[in-house]
Amino acid sequence: MNLFKLSWKNLLHKPLNLTLTLILFALGVGLISLLLNMNHQIEENFNKNLAGIDLVLGAKGSPLQLILCSMYHVDNPTGNINISKAKAFLNPKHPLIKESVPLSLGDSYRNYRIVGTTYDILEMYDAQLAEGDLWANNMEVTIGATVAHALHIHTGDTFKSSHGLVEGIEEHEHDFRVVGILQPTGSVIDQLILCNTQSIWDSHERQSAEVGEQLAEGSDGGNDHSGHDHSHDKVAPASYDSLTLRKLAEADRLELMNQTDKDITAILLKYNSRTNIQSLNMGRNINENTELMAASPPIEVARLQTNLGGGTKVLTQLAGVIVFVSGLSIFISLFSSLRDRKYELALMRVMGGTPATLFWVILLEGLILAVMGYVLGIALSHLGMTVLANFMEDSYRYSFSGLQFLTAEGWLFFGALAVGFVAALVPALQARRTDISETLGKG
Repeated sequence: MNLFKLSWKNLLHKPLNLTLTLILFALGVGLISLLLNMNHQIEENFNKNLAGIDLVLGAKGSPLQLILCSMYHVDNPTGNINISKAKAFLNPKHPLIKESVPLSLGDSYRNYRIVGTTYDILEMYDAQLAEGDLWANNMEVTIGATVAHALHIHTGDTFKSSHGLVEGIEEHEHDFRVVGILQPTGSVIDQLILCNTQSIWDSHERQSAEVGEQLAEGSDGGNDHSGHDHSHDKVAPASYDSLTLRKLAEADRLELMNQTDKDITAILLKYNSRTNIQSLNMGRNINENTELMAASPPIEVARLQTNLGGGTKVLTQLAGVIVFVSGLSIFISLFSSLRDRKYELALMRVMGGTPATLFWVILLEGLILAVMGYVLGIALSHLGMTVLANFMEDSYRYSFSGLQFLTAEGWLFFGALAVGFVAALVPALQARRTDISETLGKG
């Protein structure tokens, strides 16, 4: 006697009950799985982009906004800071600072942010060139892998930036030229368009540049200039080892320190030592004694995850309630069906079935429902994650996948089996105690 086949036939006998139970079970399992995947991938993205950064300096405002803007590039800046007030933190000889990466924001291209910075940012995110060169001159850019793939940009292409961090109507007159593309890293640098700080300043000084060009044209007989002196063009680094890039970045920061009339958006800092008491107090001292704001990435990210965790907890509890209701539905369905199947069960006993046979027939029905509900729920979860991933990538430029499976989903399978087992246990025990003579006598 094939017990599995018999249990399956019994379930198909009431298709409406089967469908309702599966839908409830799948919704509960799917919602739990979706939350697990979403939380895991969001946390993975946040942690990956921490990049060992100890402190972020910027204009006074919301510390969380400063972190989201400067490290995750999903918010607007709190403002700009004058280099004269921040030059001490750009100094390569600062005794407490190991790495200092200036950021200048304000422009974008098709919703991807253009960031004026130094070569230090490459080491911070372990980025390597895939093709071409690193930016060296004004209006040259090296783009992240995601930007290149999404916008189908190649080395040698040019584009005009939009003013603001989202796609706008106003476009700058100057063309940015792509000189290189970075390898994929899985971090936020994949989403960025990198250039030197002067390029950001130049793109924001169009009117002054146009006046300068007109004066130059009047004095040199109309020769064409493209916004900077080509006689002072820089050459891309001959090698891209970390020591070379670090020296070039230090030279750029020293040059920035002299531009005391200019502004930048933020500075990303790494300490020489995280056990130094002066380093640990640096953020508080900056907030209390300067016009700058210092934000600690681990603290702000932990606070954000705590805030998100409250909503996630509510949804998880809701999913648990749905799973409980679906388990109750299995119990009611199996228990009520015993009344209609008592004669059938008694005949099974007459034909040689043991009490254990009846027990396993009913129990298998509950387990089959649980397995089917789990499979359907996981399928719905990953389908939903795939759909959400497209919206989240469009909004936040972070990579999400519906094809990522977690170990926790394996444990969720055993949880689903447990629910099916418990829901079918009482009806199975009831079937096991079926009295042959009494049932057939009433037959």
